[in-house]
This record gives sequence, structure tokens and C-alpha cells, in this order.
Amino acid sequence: MSEPECTTLGGITEAEVEALVKGICFKTGPPRTVGVELEWIVHDPHRPWIPLPIARLDAACAALRALPLGSALTMEPGGQLELSSPPAATLSDCVSAMRADLTAVRATLQGHGLVLAGHGTDPWRPPRRVLRQPRYDALETSLDRAGPAGRAMMCSSASVQVCLDAGYEEPGPLGHGRRWVMSHLLGAVLVAAFANSPLLSGRSTGVRSSRQWLWERIDAGRSGAPPLDTSPRTAWARHVLDAPVMCVRADDGPWHVPHGLTFREWIRGGLPRPPTRSDLDYHLTTLFPPVRPRGHLELRMIDAQPGDDGWLVPAAVTTALFDDPAAAETAYRTVKPLAERAGPAPAPHNPLWRDAARLGLTDPELREAATVCFTLALDALARMGADDGIRQAVADFTERYVLRGRCPADDALDGRQDLLRVPPSYGRNVHS
Repeated sequence: MSEPECTTLGGITEAEVEALVKGICFKTGPPRTVGVELEWIVHDPHRPWIPLPIARLDAACAALRALPLGSALTMEPGGQLELSSPPAATLSDCVSAMRADLTAVRATLQGHGLVLAGHGTDPWRPPRRVLRQPRYDALETSLDRAGPAGRAMMCSSASVQVCLDAGYEEPGPLGHGRRWVMSHLLGAVLVAAFANSPLLSGRSTGVRSSRQWLWERIDAGRSGAPPLDTSPRTAWARHVLDAPVMCVRADDGPWHVPHGLTFREWIRGGLPRPPTRSDLDYHLTTLFPPVRPRGHLELRMIDAQPGDDGWLVPAAVTTALFDDPAAAETAYRTVKPLAERAGPAPAPHNPLWRDAARLGLTDPELREAATVCFTLALDALARMGADDGIRQAVADFTERYVLRGRCPADDALDGRQDLLRVPPSYGRNVHS
């Protein structure tokens, strides 16, 4: 994970930041491509509660980096593995390419006695950082100021992230303004339907998506969305300027981790040095809202899913609801009433998102919205030409979970998955 070059030459103004952010965050046009970013918990299949020796993990990652993968492969701070697909022209193309990469990755890991597990949070082990880089040193220091949830998020969480084009400039069901609003309302439904992290560090947390529960406890300036009451470009530009600076990088010596300094204040004060375009680019990578505009829309709220192919269901459902015009129109009308329940606070720091993480689809309103949206997605996938395997996976998930008001977390809560076969004294330092 290479770091952008740090330079102290040539400061940047607030007006320049606003213009740059508005120009790069929403690249509009016909929705044509889809991508996924999959994070996985890596563990020993026979003793999943044992922290992996760093040397063993490094050896496995070195072997993985030698593979001819189409996806970018990176390691997260706690040793989670991430595969990021390139943009694909169709959902089926995306799924086929990622399946091929995952087959190669799993085979290589098996040779090192390791496996991938699809959990939104590590159900066995306490957080432990294995990557020692200035970026993660700074992030840890910054997140620690808001409490222990940040370290657990860094080192013990995993997700399915779906990347979709921003949409048309013009209004309508595929317009970027509509897609931006829908992503923050439908996002709560996706949290509830795909909640898959009721266990963390050896214990039940009492919520179905502990991963989302962790994100909600991180500094709102870093993990929150901007308000939805203005245009997406204006809202995001203001959010970027008023978000806290994670660090001031240095070519030589330690990085400064300011406390409470926004990017706007850094520009106005100019200390410890004036911020540059490079600093703005880096600042954008340190903001983790549930939907992050990066030219395209990066939907970040979905827990990692169980099974080898569990990830393709949220990828398929989300793509269908956003990119099929008929499904997008009805899905928007379905989730729009949820705005009243969310209230004025941006996601995920509002009642709607908190209930989605805690209750999953046992919440009647979220269950009703999910039932409509998954039915819409199934119809849309047929119109989009998704292959039979993708459509069957979505149909099976809908039948097993959505129509019954359940989510994957309920399997663990019912005792159907014996995940916590650990020594009695292990895992007692769960963050409260």
C-alpha cells in the first residue's frame, strides 16, 4: 500500500479545494460499470481463535502477491485480506473475474494452512494491528481519541463494498442526485438485510451488525455522511473541508496527528505548514462515510458475508436496484419514507441506522422495505441479463432470510453456527 508523495511546496486555498472536490467526486454519465472490494478475516481453520504469527501471515501474503490476479490485493491493519476488482462492464463479468481470483487466493492460502472467513467482525480474536506504517500509526492515534471502537474497526472488521457509477447529471431515477440520496436510505436496509457480525472478540455484542455498531462509535467527522439537504457536490465539498485532519505527513521525522483540526482550519492557519494538493488527495482517503464519492459511489456499509459466494448477493442486489431504471424508481419510493425515521442526523449516526445494526430485519419497517427491494432486484437481474447462478443466489437469500425477517447474524444468534469453540478464559476484553 504505497503512500502518496509528501511535499510542502505550494499551498491550496478553500476555493481551490471546493472546485477540485466538486470536479472529482461525482463523474457523471450513464451507469455502465460495477466493481467490488471484498475484505476477509484470515485464520487457521483448526484454531481460529489463535492470533496468526506475523511471519506466517507475511509468508502467505508474499505468495499471494506473486499470483497473476486481476484484482488488487492489499492487507488491512489487522491482517484482513482485501481484493479490489477493476471496473467490469456487467455484473456477471465482475462476479466471474472475482470468483477466479478468489479461487487462486484460497488455493494459495490453503498451502499455508489458512482460510478466508466471511464475517463482518472477527468473532474469535481481539484486535491486534500487524501493519506498522505511518498511516496506520496516525489513524490509530486519531481514532483512539474517540474510544476503543476505532482499533476494533481497523483490525477486526471486514466488509463487502460495492462500487457503482455516480449516474447521470440530469435528474431522474439514474441521476446522481437521486442515487446519492437513495444510497443513504437504502444503505440502512442493506445494513439490516446483510448484518453478519453479532460476535466480536469471543463474545456476543447484542447487535446484529457489530461492524456497523463500531463505525457509529467513531468520530462522526471521519465516519459520518454529509447532510442530504443540499446538492451532493456542495455537501461533500463542505464535508471535506470541515472534516478532521488525520495527520500532517512529513518526509522526514514523525507525522503530526492534530487534535480537532479541520482541513478548512489548516488552510486558514497554515500550521505546521500550509496544506497542498497532495495533502487534499491524502485527506480524502482518510474519510470513511458509509457512501464515499470517488468519481463513482463506493457503498461501504455491508458486512462481509458467509460462504464462498455469499458476497455476490449484496453486489447483485445493489447493482440491480441502482442501475435498472424501473427498479431504481420503485426502490427510491420504497425507502424515501425512511428519511423521517432517520431524522436530521446524517448516516450512520441516526436512529434508522442504529436500529438497522441492532435489529436487522426483525424491525418491521426495514423488513417490509427489504422485501420490496429484493423482489425488485430479482426482476431487474433478469432484465439485466444476469446469469442463472447469480439470480438463484439472490432468490435463495431472499427466501432464507428476507421473507422470514432474518439476516445471516441470526444463524449465529440461534446457535446454528458454532463459532465460539474457544478456551473458556479467552476473549474477555471485548470493547464496551
